[in-house]
Parts: sequence; C-alpha cells; structure tokens
Amino acid sequence: MVPPSSLPSSSSPEPLPSAPIAATPVAACPACQTPASGKFCSNCGAPLTGATCAACDAPLTPGAKFCHRCGTPARADARTLEPRSFASALPWAVAGIALVALVALIAGQRFNRQSIGDSTGVANPGALGGMTAQAAQGAQPPDISSLTPAEAAVRLYNRVMGAHERGQEDTVQTFAPMAIAAYQMLGKLDLDQRYDVGRIAAISGDQSLARAQADTILALHPDHLLGLILAANAAHMRRDTTSERGFHRRLVAAEPRERVKQLPEYGAHQNDISIALEQAKRP
Repeated sequence: MVPPSSLPSSSSPEPLPSAPIAATPVAACPACQTPASGKFCSNCGAPLTGATCAACDAPLTPGAKFCHRCGTPARADARTLEPRSFASALPWAVAGIALVALVALIAGQRFNRQSIGDSTGVANPGALGGMTAQAAQGAQPPDISSLTPAEAAVRLYNRVMGAHERGQEDTVQTFAPMAIAAYQMLGKLDLDQRYDVGRIAAISGDQSLARAQADTILALHPDHLLGLILAANAAHMRRDTTSERGFHRRLVAAEPRERVKQLPEYGAHQNDISIALEQAKRP
C-alpha cells in the first residue's frame, strides 16, 4: 500500500508566474519636466510631439510658447479663438513697417551728418548744434501706426524699389517678402496693386509670382501697359526670348490707345512705361 504522502494531490496545479509587463516609457514635458503623453502636457499645457497650432494648424515645436507661423499662443484652445482677419495680422505688419521707418531714419541722419561739412570736409559745429537742438525738441520718426493697410503696402513697395535702384540687393531680399505679405493682406487687389506685387517679385527673383500677376492683369485687361511690361519681364527671367519679343510688340502697338485712357496707374508708373517702351523699340 502506497503511503498517503506519496499519492498525487487531487487539487489543480498552481499557475506559472507570468512575465512582468513592461511599462510604456513616458517622456518628460520639455517645459515643466513632468512625465507627459499625448499632444499637450496635462500639467502645464505645453505642446508635445505631434501638437499643432489651434489657429493655423502648423506643427508646433515641443515646449514652444507661441506658434512660429502665426504667433498664436501654443496653449490656445481652437474653440476660444476668433476667426483670423487683417486685424490679427496688423501688429506684425506694423512691426515690419516700424523697422522700415527706423532704417530710413538712421540713413537720413547719416546723410545729414555727411552733408553738413564745409569745403574742407570738416563738420560745421553750428550745424551739428542745430541738429542736436532739433532732436532735443522732440524730433521723432513719423507715426506709422496711422497708415492704412494700402498705404503701408505702398511704403514697403517704395522701400524695396528704392533699394533695387541703389543696387542694395541684400535690402531687397530682406524687405521683398514683407512687402508682398502686406499686399496679400489687402484682399482683392486692383491692377495697379497686382503690378506692384509682380514688380517686387521680379526684382527679388520670383519669376512664378511675377508671371502669375502679369497673367491675371492681362486676363482682365489684355492691352494693359503694365501687364504687358510685367509679362515681358517674366519672360526675360525664364529666358523665353520669343515670348518677351511678343509682349514688347504688343506693348508698342497698345501704347497709343492706352495712353489716352489716362489710367491712374499709368501716371504712377510713367517711368517704368517709358523705359520699357525704349527697350521694346530697340532693334
């Protein structure tokens, strides 16, 4: 007889211990260092990997406080944001125009200091004193905050074109994107404004934008002198000599009947028209 202690137990065998489940690693928030997951930190609200701006849907840099594209606070809730309009972009435009005014003010002061010397090249102390007195009496740069959006765009256009005429290509490349953005914020552009955008694009090397503005102008007004000039410039940029000559011929043919219309933009860009006609008539 087998001893009871040697009989197998009738109870079910104990289960084998299961392998421990590895915990999912949780990254630390780059702003507050608290363990966080998802797209925003639950502790401080900072954006994490994969977060996007609630206003413009641009990808946000983890830990950023503001959107790099539109400036909206990174923790903003899309439900609380008002629709974006020109008013929301105005501070950026004003800041850009302020930079233009500051550069112009510094350049003007430098020119004045150079022009007040006598024939020997020595500065006139009296003139310097007058400038100092004028500054002390409160001489300030113009209040650009009073400019309308259209006036601000024209101010930037003049800044870019002036730099181009002086051969300051670094300045052109700096201010051209700002000027184009100022026009884009105006909404629907007239033919004169489209020419301005196209000219800025042409001198800054953006052939596609220059051509697009020329095509739009000529679609609305096939004989518009400024549209033909811009189209010829764009063709020259892409080295399409056949198209360039064709636009020049159209420009010469359209000039007499278009001049009598006395459109405001023809007067504003009289110099551009004269130069283009001279080039178009060359053999």
